[in-house]
Amino acid sequence: MASNQQVRASHILMKHQGSRRKASWKDPDGRIISNTTKEAAITQLKALRDDILSGKSSFDEVATRLSDCSSAKRGGDLGPFGRGQMQKPFEDATFALKIGEISDIVDTDSGVHIIMRTA
Repeated sequence: MASNQQVRASHILMKHQGSRRKASWKDPDGRIISNTTKEAAITQLKALRDDILSGKSSFDEVATRLSDCSSAKRGGDLGPFGRGQMQKPFEDATFALKIGEISDIVDTDSGVHIIMRTA
């Protein structure tokens, strides 16, 4: 039975040539995305995650600058959501996090993400 529990999260999305939609606000023609391998996207995202965890960068700032999701303009904030509203791997990863925690790499049809649970 689905619970009505909601979480709130921000994320950083890196699209790649295997992504469902190969365009984003920063690459409207998809030229960069179409030439980015999944492995390259994961490598870049891991480096960004390390910078955030070490305090060298803030999650919001990296999301605003580099996320391929339109939520970038809100620092990656997706707002509150419940079960069944996001792709399953994304939902499972978010619900497994404690507030303030940042996920490892999460792979969905949209691309690869790191997720920070905020509520």
